[in-house]
Amino acid sequence: MKLVIDARYTRITHHDGISRFTAGLIAAASELAEVTMLINDPRQLPMLPDVPYLKVSSPTSPLEPLVALRVNKLNPDVVFSPMQTMGTLGRKYPVILTLHDLIYYSHPHAPKFLPAPIRLGWYLFHQVYWPQRWLLNRADAVATVSNTTASLMREHNLTRKHIGLVSNAPSGTFARRSETAEPRKTLLYMGSFMEYKNVETLLAGMEFLPDFELHLLSAIADQRRSELEQRIPEGARVVFHNGVSDQEYEEMLGECTALVTLSREEGYGLPLVEAMSMGTPVVATDMPIFREVADDAALFAAPDDPQGFAAQVRQLADSGTWSLFSRRAVQRAENYSWERSARQLIELAGYASNHRARLKGGAGKTSGAMG
Repeated sequence: MKLVIDARYTRITHHDGISRFTAGLIAAASELAEVTMLINDPRQLPMLPDVPYLKVSSPTSPLEPLVALRVNKLNPDVVFSPMQTMGTLGRKYPVILTLHDLIYYSHPHAPKFLPAPIRLGWYLFHQVYWPQRWLLNRADAVATVSNTTASLMREHNLTRKHIGLVSNAPSGTFARRSETAEPRKTLLYMGSFMEYKNVETLLAGMEFLPDFELHLLSAIADQRRSELEQRIPEGARVVFHNGVSDQEYEEMLGECTALVTLSREEGYGLPLVEAMSMGTPVVATDMPIFREVADDAALFAAPDDPQGFAAQVRQLADSGTWSLFSRRAVQRAENYSWERSARQLIELAGYASNHRARLKGGAGKTSGAMG
């Protein structure tokens, strides 16, 4: 199978969620298929696997609607985009588009690092569902990262196309932590500081955890940091790292008591899987997506209950309870790997190829029916 994967959302200096998802899939899928990736800036290459590539226009370029005319020259069996906005005008190939979550229908403000016109368009786009339906229905198949999101897509009738699962997975080593070393009384939060991430309740909960220290790992804008610093209870111990390396992140995961998040909305929750793969317990929001990802390997708390959150953390102060959830975490994380995700992608690509062939009255291409 000649599979083209759109890698134009890859960051240049560090991975974000979409960027890491793309790189992980390319690396694993290239073991199963002939993969070519699309880039728009050569500076993306150090962040991506060493596979053939084609440089095309940026996904935010005015030329995006016509990008398929360049991609046609690769004569791909299937093209996979990790987003739903890829241009498809004039395409001669099956395409899989991806919707990761429906977060921005509840929280429609775009990330502030995007240009103002894009932020405005983003906001207006998420006021109604029909633009999303139009985007997704251009595809031969639609991918998403969780059954929870797939259910929401069906609930809101976002597409009439087949929806397939292409899961997220941890990248890096994330080696199993020592079972004998006593965990430090530290809690880690890895994620953005957008309002729906609900870091405020984590901070409020620290009032009831005087023996613990909360580490906020991600980069944060000065204004947002100032807002959050004002919410720290008196006497609570909170450390802002303003970004950490992958190595630092893994080292801290290997020593802490738990990874914590009380986010109100998620499409997946990759930090949960990264922590669980090391045997680090997780305390997370009690909501369907985290129940799907972690099952019984996490402790759950309501997003507006700082005392309830603190009570769950205190359970992990007991060595027996901590060891129990550490073992459960490792067992649950075994369900997630890029190899498994790549096989899901190849299977979905086979479906998309055959679907397009049926529409054209052909016999279909069966080379994608792997895994």
